[in-house]
Amino acid sequence: MPIRSGKSPRTGNDWAVQEYVLETIQDQYPRHCAFEVFGQDRIAQMNIQQGEMLTVSFDLDAREYNGRWYNSIRAWKVDRNVEGAAAAAPAAAPAATIPPAVPAPTLNNAPAGGDKVDDLPF
Repeated sequence: MPIRSGKSPRTGNDWAVQEYVLETIQDQYPRHCAFEVFGQDRIAQMNIQQGEMLTVSFDLDAREYNGRWYNSIRAWKVDRNVEGAAAAAPAAAPAATIPPAVPAPTLNNAPAGGDKVDDLPF
């Protein structure tokens, strides 16, 4: 996206922000994420070009304005992948940790014969 810039009315300092759209390609169904880089120096330092394979580190933040919440996804670091990383298969994801099973609660009003009473309203 084009760079947006202006002057802060509070401090009088110049500001610049550029938005990018990131597409994941390692998933079966690619996803998109719009993020921004704030500051002319960071925009120049990161020098993001269309079509590059990148790993982007960013912060998530939200702010409220007139009763609505708005998300902000701001990049703070960009790593360029090594050459050939696009052709390599992604590393296996770590196994998910599954919590131990929790026994189902017993009903206090179960009949003496051991059959459970279904007290659900539906």
